[in-house]
Amino acid sequence: MPSREPKITFQNIKVKGSQLKEKVKEIIEEGTARRVIIEKDGRTLLEFPLTVGIGGAAAAILIHAPLTAVGAIAALVTDVHIIVERVEPASAVIQPGDSLPDEDPAEQDPDPA
Repeated sequence: MPSREPKITFQNIKVKGSQLKEKVKEIIEEGTARRVIIEKDGRTLLEFPLTVGIGGAAAAILIHAPLTAVGAIAALVTDVHIIVERVEPASAVIQPGDSLPDEDPAEQDPDPA
């Protein structure tokens, strides 16, 4: 049976300080990130969680404070790393022989002919 657990991946992006705020905005707008970490020389400068699936005005209100902090950091640093934590949905692919979620394998006819 395929795994139903979501897959967590990390993406490491190196950017210049001047590009930091725009890159973070881009990551937020994609809507697939769960957490953003900004590091300089192996030290965490800022870390904030994101809520997947929020839209419009709610996103603007919730993300305003972290973006303000990102802008302040961008003015002070040269090269930083953005680490993006993403949650990829569990695989929905059903392999031959797998039972469907609402199907009881004991109720299947062993001789389909």
